[in-house]
Formats: sequence, structure tokens, C-alpha cells
Amino acid sequence: MTPATRQAVLGLYRRVMRIAKTWQSASGQTEETMREKEYIRNEARTLFRKNRNVTDPKLIKQCIEECETRIEIGLHYNIPYPRPIHLPPMGLAHKQGRTLRHQEKLRKISKPIYLKSHDEVS
Repeated sequence: MTPATRQAVLGLYRRVMRIAKTWQSASGQTEETMREKEYIRNEARTLFRKNRNVTDPKLIKQCIEECETRIEIGLHYNIPYPRPIHLPPMGLAHKQGRTLRHQEKLRKISKPIYLKSHDEVS
């Protein structure tokens, strides 16, 4: 990892922790705010620790983009949780054969960047 990339990653981590510290839930209820703050902290720690040993520059760039996207979406909608895509599971595929594999591949490719790590952690 280059020093510039390291600084970018550490800056993102600090930014997420600052957001968690000042986070207010949309409802304004104290319990919900505390729950969401804890979720933000735990999600950030889990994902940053999971990706600590990543050395591939493309994968590092993808992780940085995912983090920035999740931050922007969370701040915009005031919801810290990832917004799932609304596509019925295997709704377009036949039950067997190449079409099923093709649909699975398309579904994986078309997954939004902010949900790439969600299934791995959850």
C-alpha cells in the first residue's frame, strides 16, 4: 500500500468515526440514535479490519469507493444502513442450466457498489 493510499484509508476511517460521534437518527429518539451510532462504529471496525491485509490496488480502490459511497448515501438519506436493491432473488432465471448461472453472474455484477461487502459481513 502506498503512503497516499494509506492516508486516504485512515482519513476515511477517521471521517466515519467522527460521523458516528455526531450522528442523529431521523426520528430523534435517543435509543435509536445510540443504536445507529453503535451500528456505524461496529460496521466500520468490521469492514476496515476485514480489509486490513488487502494489497491489490484495484481492490483497495474499490473498497475506498464503497466507503465513500456508503458515507454519502447515509448522510443524504440519514440512514446508516445499506439500502438493499429491490430485485426478487432469481426472479428472472429458470431453475436449471446455463441461464441460472448467467443470471447469478449478472446479479453479482449489477450489485451496487455500496452493497459489495454487505453480504460478506452480515
